[in-house]
Amino acid sequence: MIEKKNKAKAIVVGGSIAGVSCAHALTSVGWEVVVLEKTSAPPTGSPTGAGLGLDPLAQQLIASWLGHPQLLRQTTLPLIIDQNQATDNATKVSWTLTRDEEFNFRAAHWADLHGLLYNALPSDIFFWGHQFISFSVVDKASVKVKAKVLQNDEIIEIDGNLLVAADGCLSLIRQSFLPDVKLRYSGYCAWRGVLDFSGKEDSESIKDIQKAYPDLGKCLYFDLSSGTHSVLYELPNKRLNWIFYVNQPEPEIKRNSVTMKVSEDMINKMIQEAEKVWVQEFVRVMKETKNPFLNAIYDCDPLRQIFWDNVVLIGDAAHPTSPHGLRSTNMSILDAAVLGKCLEKWGVENLQSALEDYQSIRLPVTSKQVLYSRQLGRIKQGLDLPDREPFDPKKATPQDCEDLKQKNMPFFSSVH
Repeated sequence: MIEKKNKAKAIVVGGSIAGVSCAHALTSVGWEVVVLEKTSAPPTGSPTGAGLGLDPLAQQLIASWLGHPQLLRQTTLPLIIDQNQATDNATKVSWTLTRDEEFNFRAAHWADLHGLLYNALPSDIFFWGHQFISFSVVDKASVKVKAKVLQNDEIIEIDGNLLVAADGCLSLIRQSFLPDVKLRYSGYCAWRGVLDFSGKEDSESIKDIQKAYPDLGKCLYFDLSSGTHSVLYELPNKRLNWIFYVNQPEPEIKRNSVTMKVSEDMINKMIQEAEKVWVQEFVRVMKETKNPFLNAIYDCDPLRQIFWDNVVLIGDAAHPTSPHGLRSTNMSILDAAVLGKCLEKWGVENLQSALEDYQSIRLPVTSKQVLYSRQLGRIKQGLDLPDREPFDPKKATPQDCEDLKQKNMPFFSSVH
């Protein structure tokens, strides 16, 4: 543990799940933490938030940070089944390709999980409405960060021992070290939405979707058709999370976001496309969802380095990934936990050794998971791969189907 006389201090840029996880992991091993976040206040609900799946190790780590394991269980639902099925877009007949009944994930809404982690931390470590501007490494144990207070445009400086970049897939801090690293467009986008059916449990739409997908509430459904796939699972508090992946040229989007603004016309066209492919029960859920949104799906070729001096990348800043292996949130949580353990082991006086340790543990794991998730997305979207024919649900062999399972993810059962 760090000696009381002089607490080591970390400055975390980014107050999303990676940032708050890092705050938990580092404060638990005796570090002082400051989190800089440009949004003006903690999210109380997220209009563009959506569902996510937590693996068993992430569940364990979160429970240890919260100190009350039941809190996580109360704000999540079980995902004990991973099912891949196919739908014939002409007849709308569906059949099962694979079913894994030992999946053991849990489903959460992003805003619920963020709130759970945030509320378990001292509020004074968060600097809301502070936009990161720049940093300078003073020496290998000291860093100075400049931020703008958005309310009054005041520039402040914060000194610390370590700078943690938890600023997402478009990380400015990563860009300062790796200006030539670019995100790679996957070839498709994802329409996403969360239908709140509280008070409408007995409606025809909900009864029909529960009949069509009888294991909602415990199953992660992947539905594959020709050149597309969709995702459906239930979230706590009577909500359904859905995703519809569409192959398309790279869209023009703002430089600082991968989420696009959508018009009523775009939504109507998306529904028309969905009606050509999916069963009517699923399309009706999409139609009844307020404010669906569109994400362009990007990842990044694995980096060879994720720390420089006393600056370190975690979460999507370290390894932008596509969503197909449910890795993004889980990798962020594990990055934070491993970083905390490495800092505890080596202490601030051996910061370089701690960061080398963190990099050597995480980089081989995340690199393989990013590439596997990329491959899984291309298979499910029926896109070309160098070593195999495009996936066709109607012609799939048993081995082709086996390849769809989440448990084939490298290090799926590992503690790394």
